[in-house]
Amino acid sequence: MSQGIINARVTFRNSPIHVLEQFTIRDVDDACLQFKRHSGLEECVIIQTCNRIELFAKAPSCNQDRIKKTWASLVGLEEDSFEGNVEFEEGREAFYHLLKLVSGLDSMVLGEEQILGQIKSSITSARETKASGDHLNTLFDKAIRIGTRIRNSSGIGRGGISVGSMAVKLAEENIDELKTKKVLLIGTGEVSTLVAKSLQKRGYTFDVTSRTIARSQAFCEAMGGGPVRFEDVLSGFENYDVLFVATTAPYFLVTHERIIDAMRKKGGMMILDLSNPRTVDERVATIGGVKLMNLDQIAEMVEKNMKARKNKVKTIENIIGEEVGVLEASMKRLDAEPLVRDVFQNIDTLRARELQKALQMLGEKDAEKIKIIDDLTKSIVESIVSTPMNNIRKASEQGKPDILELAGKLFDYKKPD
Repeated sequence: MSQGIINARVTFRNSPIHVLEQFTIRDVDDACLQFKRHSGLEECVIIQTCNRIELFAKAPSCNQDRIKKTWASLVGLEEDSFEGNVEFEEGREAFYHLLKLVSGLDSMVLGEEQILGQIKSSITSARETKASGDHLNTLFDKAIRIGTRIRNSSGIGRGGISVGSMAVKLAEENIDELKTKKVLLIGTGEVSTLVAKSLQKRGYTFDVTSRTIARSQAFCEAMGGGPVRFEDVLSGFENYDVLFVATTAPYFLVTHERIIDAMRKKGGMMILDLSNPRTVDERVATIGGVKLMNLDQIAEMVEKNMKARKNKVKTIENIIGEEVGVLEASMKRLDAEPLVRDVFQNIDTLRARELQKALQMLGEKDAEKIKIIDDLTKSIVESIVSTPMNNIRKASEQGKPDILELAGKLFDYKKPD
């Protein structure tokens, strides 16, 4: 017997946002049904955010090819698209990953709070559609409690800020009535994702451009914003008041000449160069009416706020290392529960039948006396059966399937198909 917990994921760690978008599942509830039907999964929960698509499943074995085949058919991809993008983990490693998720250690922004709510929403939806069962419900309930406790005790979610949100904050501080201004985000990578999330959270409208309009459109579908053609941007910087530039281009996209030309047609502009290497010509800072900040300046501000969080990571990892053993034992214990339930039900059925015979022989009609006798028989059965059943559960926790198998034979337990 084995708890057979599987995790399959495509996340920002391996895949840029325009690639990640291709793996996005449109109908999660239906997808869970398809995975169970075609991939041999008994239970299924899907966690989907702008930075990750993750499948947690209970299955007798992990058939990666069947999972990838089902996933590919759901999103219209070839199976070889998963090469280099998808990760698989099982058992203890999957538990450890889930605890890192709920604790905020696997987020793009260390300690961010949003993922915990998204995980709660995912398991709630899976419960409602019966996609999950005893194993995943128990796993997620316990993991969420552990993650909440870790966050509260460590303060990992307090006092930190990302490069993206710091850049937006600086724009707010330097531009009056930012919501009335035209904002442009150049780039669709990891840093651009952080900027877009922060702009969305604060309710700002913005345009997005990248090398291809298709990439900009895919990014905007996931992160918000309006896609614009790259060529139109390069010849029209005067249309924008704030530029967030986060690309990997090996040359200056925002040149001295282009901004001089733009500033002949407008009063002022703020440019935040979040690229590494820089893609905004530093001479732009000498142009009247232009405020330029680069990644080094912004990163220095972020580092001050993030230092406290980083110092807590090792402590949290140690806590997770301890908790994952407890979680694993709880999951193993579930292997014994069908047998334990079956034994209790069979014995209680036998008890009730023999009680009725005894009451008929005694001719007892008094309801109060019948209740006393009924409670007595329940108590006796509970006292006799509880110890061996708890020992079976303990054997399951300790990973001793031979004892469970022997107990099944002793109690004539027939495992359901």
